[in-house]
Amino acid sequence: MSDVQKVQVGEVQLAYRVWGEEAAPPAVLLHCLGEDGEDWRGVVARLTATHRVYALDQRGHGHSDWPGEYGFERWRDDVIGFLAALGLERVTLIGHSLGAVAALLAAEASPERVERLIVEEPAPPVRAEPPLEVPEAPEGPLAFDWRAKAAVVAERNAPDPAWWSGLAGIAAPTLVIGGGPTSHIPQSHLADLVDRIPDARLVTIDGAGHLVHEERPLEFLAAVNTFLTPHA
Repeated sequence: MSDVQKVQVGEVQLAYRVWGEEAAPPAVLLHCLGEDGEDWRGVVARLTATHRVYALDQRGHGHSDWPGEYGFERWRDDVIGFLAALGLERVTLIGHSLGAVAALLAAEASPERVERLIVEEPAPPVRAEPPLEVPEAPEGPLAFDWRAKAAVVAERNAPDPAWWSGLAGIAAPTLVIGGGPTSHIPQSHLADLVDRIPDARLVTIDGAGHLVHEERPLEFLAAVNTFLTPHA
């Protein structure tokens, strides 16, 4: 569909793919832990009907640099730097899981850059109970840096309280998509998230689990399209 391109953002090179008409409004896609921009291929075709779509490989994943230094604020800063490097002034930001947290933090830090925000199954910025443990790295080559997994676990166990309080500063209309009780993310936390964001709504796709756009792409796209349609 599209070749991988790269851009320098701070100390890292970030890889991305781009589809759609250049004149269309931009949408930036942020994948979950362990994936890369290829993870969105099942829904890209529909999104390009209305948007110029950029699918980023976040640091430590895919074709982007694996510097060994990770954390949600680094992923957040990479997103903001990516938008600046490509001259994307106002975007629809769509994130899944790890990418959803990065998207939330980017919308908190740079509200002027995020026109619409869609977060699928975000890990809520509250302390994990019981605490998470880092599993042993699997044998053989991986498509991402396992140190990123360790960083996520550490920050899930002791998140910065400012991330939670900062949700009130998100200016963009926000759609939170949950996968229902089969997800490992407590759905009550997603409802709490929506309550803290000034203009937010929650759509639950029951039975989809954590991988909503993969398991239920048509329902995911229907929710996204309804949200992005003017005056929806």
